[in-house]
Amino acid sequence: MLELLILVFFGFLVIRTTKGDDDEFGALPRKITDKVGKLWDVAHQGMRENRFLRAEKALLTILKIDTRNAAAYNRLGILYAKQKEFKDAIDCFEIASSIESTPSSLHNLGLIYYETENYEKAAIAFEQALKLEDKLAARHIAYAKVQEQLGNSKLMISELKKAAELEPNKETYELLHKAYTQSDMQIEADEIEQKLKKLIVPSGKPKKVARPKRVVI
Repeated sequence: MLELLILVFFGFLVIRTTKGDDDEFGALPRKITDKVGKLWDVAHQGMRENRFLRAEKALLTILKIDTRNAAAYNRLGILYAKQKEFKDAIDCFEIASSIESTPSSLHNLGLIYYETENYEKAAIAFEQALKLEDKLAARHIAYAKVQEQLGNSKLMISELKKAAELEPNKETYELLHKAYTQSDMQIEADEIEQKLKKLIVPSGKPKKVARPKRVVI
């Protein structure tokens, strides 16, 4: 479940960080802005086409030009995560967060810590991300998963309830129902089961959930 969540979230971030990449140009001299812009185009295309080596070279070149480009470090971390090169991904997300702490970079860091079973550090990263932005259900779900691993069932349920409030869909309700059942909270589990039964999705029109507006990374 979390592996799918990780893949989906990374895919979402590839789209979501595009505006942030463009805004990085403002800090650079005009004579190299065009070059950096072309490198970003190469990186975007490389990741879309799964040409990871091409994208990596472009991002590393950007970082040679602008060593404190948090967006490039964040995107490089996503690239390494896609290839399951978790140590390198952690390094990139940690650097990105040290340069500019954003919800996305901190959440990415938490996901990689989770994947490598470093649950205490994952919890800290998710908590920091949630302090900056707490309106995305995926953040609460990921934090709940960490608390499950740490044995904090009450906090896990609390975070899943927040996720279900933000995005009352089949996925969030099923996660919450499972948590209630495992905690022997049958009355609450039955209530969620009734909500699940009432969910009606018109044929051919999948239910869409409003996402937060894009933010600068």
